[in-house]
Amino acid sequence: MPGPGSLIIIAIIALLVFGPKKLPEIGKAFGSSLREFKNATKGLADDDDVKKVEVQKVEDKKEEVK
Repeated sequence: MPGPGSLIIIAIIALLVFGPKKLPEIGKAFGSSLREFKNATKGLADDDDVKKVEVQKVEDKKEEVK
């Protein structure tokens, strides 16, 4: 994990490359992209949980029939 010195150097380089006017826009776009990614992966995890419950119900019914 980068230390505070590394993060400062990265921030200075980003400021030089993108400029002070563009950095807030980039940060906002990054934040919204990260939020969408988290929501999408949460939906996938929820889908997996539902499928596990459905599979368990089917297996339980098979055992009852035997």
